[in-house]
Amino acid sequence: MLVATYNAASVRARLDLILEWLSENDPDIFAIQETKVEDDKFPREDFEDLGYHVALHGIKAWNGVATLSKVEPTAVRAGFGDGIFPQDGRIITCQIDGIWIINTYVPNGNTVGSEKWDYKMKWLERFALYLQQNFRPDDKLLWLGDINIAPTPDDVYDSVKMRGKVGHHPDEFARLDRIKAFGLTDLFRQFHQGAGHYTFWDFVLPRGYERNLGWRIDHIYATEPMRTRCIRCEIDRLPRERTKPSDHTVVLAEF
Repeated sequence: MLVATYNAASVRARLDLILEWLSENDPDIFAIQETKVEDDKFPREDFEDLGYHVALHGIKAWNGVATLSKVEPTAVRAGFGDGIFPQDGRIITCQIDGIWIINTYVPNGNTVGSEKWDYKMKWLERFALYLQQNFRPDDKLLWLGDINIAPTPDDVYDSVKMRGKVGHHPDEFARLDRIKAFGLTDLFRQFHQGAGHYTFWDFVLPRGYERNLGWRIDHIYATEPMRTRCIRCEIDRLPRERTKPSDHTVVLAEF
């Protein structure tokens, strides 16, 4: 089974790129973040023509998550299922062939100390509670998506400069550690160590991609039953090198 995740930064703007990647790699499950489109305007038929079932949680112009799967989901949950957070289009959970797939677009946080920062902290806390209330560590479960946290010095191109800023802040690390304490393993780090492995390169930085000034903020986490089945986890940089790319690229794991 091949599972992949990708922040498209607009699914309609990246549609040709995504369809090409799907045709070339044929993943069983493909999680998209930042679709930036309401569900009724999502290009569902393009993916159904490739044999995918489509589960959506989108809003107009912002956020949005979608999970594509070759096997039809037996359960789909959009949002956290409570009133603590409005329908912000950041999380969709699907049970696919007995495996829980939690696809998230974690808030960026914008500026440390801002209202958006506080929202990110509360969102991460709510996600930790969501795991504890709905799942068990021995469930077959994957959490994947744009996590918007580079959790170690090796996960950002200049940790000394970036530490304490959004995406590489101790308050984020603490909340991510609490989430992982549920029983989740960062699959990429199970197979790859050291610096230089990134999934996001900001367009604002001159030649940022060519100079590899990146962040590893797109992750795939697994509970123990899935971790033991994982045979590889890779970053595919090719989508970032194609015409009109997202500022992110694809992360994939094979089981």
